Amino acid sequence: MGICWGFPSTNNPSPRTTGQFSSSVGISQTTSNNTSSGESNIYANSQFSAASGGSDLALPKGQVLPSPNLRIFSYPELKNATKNFRADTVLGEGGFGKVYKGWLEEKLTSRNGTGSVVAVKKLSSESMQGLEEWQSEVDFLGRLSHPNLVKLVGYCWEDKELLLVYEFMQKGSLENHLFGRGSAIQPLPWDIRFKILLGAARGLEFLHTSEKHIIYRDFKASNILLDGSYNAKISDFGLAKLGPSASQSHVTTRVMGTYGYAAPEYMATGHLYVKSDVYCFGVVLVEMLTGLHALDTTRPSGRHNLVDWIKPYLGERRKLKHTMDSRLEGKYPSKAALQIAQLALKCLGPEPKTRPSMKEVVEIMEQIDASNEKPNEPRIHPTLHSTAYFHVQQPLRHRSPLHPRLDGIQSYQLPQRAC
Repeated sequence: MGICWGFPSTNNPSPRTTGQFSSSVGISQTTSNNTSSGESNIYANSQFSAASGGSDLALPKGQVLPSPNLRIFSYPELKNATKNFRADTVLGEGGFGKVYKGWLEEKLTSRNGTGSVVAVKKLSSESMQGLEEWQSEVDFLGRLSHPNLVKLVGYCWEDKELLLVYEFMQKGSLENHLFGRGSAIQPLPWDIRFKILLGAARGLEFLHTSEKHIIYRDFKASNILLDGSYNAKISDFGLAKLGPSASQSHVTTRVMGTYGYAAPEYMATGHLYVKSDVYCFGVVLVEMLTGLHALDTTRPSGRHNLVDWIKPYLGERRKLKHTMDSRLEGKYPSKAALQIAQLALKCLGPEPKTRPSMKEVVEIMEQIDASNEKPNEPRIHPTLHSTAYFHVQQPLRHRSPLHPRLDGIQSYQLPQRAC
């Protein structure tokens, strides 16, 4: 995984949009120097817990727990699990800090112990992020249980050390598989791409249909992680927000996220709707179809923003075939591809009210899946990828199986690198 160097945000960011994305967060006044008092402060000041009233809401294939159900690790435990955070255990590095591969041993009564592989995310002393994002992960992922959400195993808070422990995702991120190059990265066939996006859609649907309508806010290919069977799980809830109350249509926040994915109304006003996530999902659908990054300044002028460039090609079968990812080699069901492209157009509607809900998105995708259309036999035809002029792609370095979120400034300033 590559390391991206961004530009520091202001110390006191305005709550209104400034036209730039940021993922800097303030450190709460409740910061503690020990684990026990830290644990108390987490839940005493948990907006999520307080707002939900502690009710237990069970949903199909998922559940919202009344309080975080997490294991509290000691710092020595995690040092031991990662071999003292040794360099050769590093999986990647992002805005929060480095992510390490670890091994948690579970002692049994028999002679032979057992254990599990985990991913340990550790706050860097140079990070612009901190307690607020860490606490958001604990508050949200610690209470949410769904097959399409990454499992947060536990956390550690000792002195100034903030760590999070997740399940290990063997296949890394969707971004790596869509855009990665080299012999180690095999192109994803159509059926696997579809499976991944349907799973991610179900994860978003679960968030949006929960009692408090959770808005994920940073949906993108790098935050969709894959297990050994390519089952998709949404990761990184550092920017998640509770949705608006019944009497409101939106919540107003400081603009944070990633350029190229964020909904236009959010970028322009800071007004965040549940359907702002639907727009982000539409962007990822287009990435899946084209095999191109949402934002890439190495492309010719007028084509830096993928959605602005490709949108006119999505509505017609004849135009669509010229935009399809060349690495599919023509092996995709043409009717299903057109239906996905048309769904993407709906998700990318200019106004939130014109976009479908994620429940509707899932229903449409399930109908497409049920049709069981077979992929076409490959045909040779010119595509937008067939010349260097249209397809300028930088190699992507190995992605972390638990890919840490990088802020929007990094993604905007260095889109040609592994951000």
